[in-house]
Amino acid sequence: MTRIVGHVLILAAVLFFLGLIGVLVRRNIVFMLLSIEIMFNAAGLAFVAAGARWAKPDGQIMFIFIVSMAAAEVSVALALVLQMHHRLKILDTDAAKSLRG
Repeated sequence: MTRIVGHVLILAAVLFFLGLIGVLVRRNIVFMLLSIEIMFNAAGLAFVAAGARWAKPDGQIMFIFIVSMAAAEVSVALALVLQMHHRLKILDTDAAKSLRG
């Protein structure tokens, strides 16, 4: 069981770093949001694996909180993306600087 949890935690770390690289490298807001979702899912996977290791439901409860936080983040971010696309006709993060003033 410990060996399987170790493999799952390694997978969660790989997914988290892939999401982090996606956030740092990409300039398209939609791809950045997808990368953030990958990072949220990696954190949720780590919580579920830790909960399974200690036979506690705490990891699954934290995963429910992570999913609800991700849903709230997507709804707010999608509204911002739609507003930015409506005003600028582009989804580049560098173009978002012109929305300040």
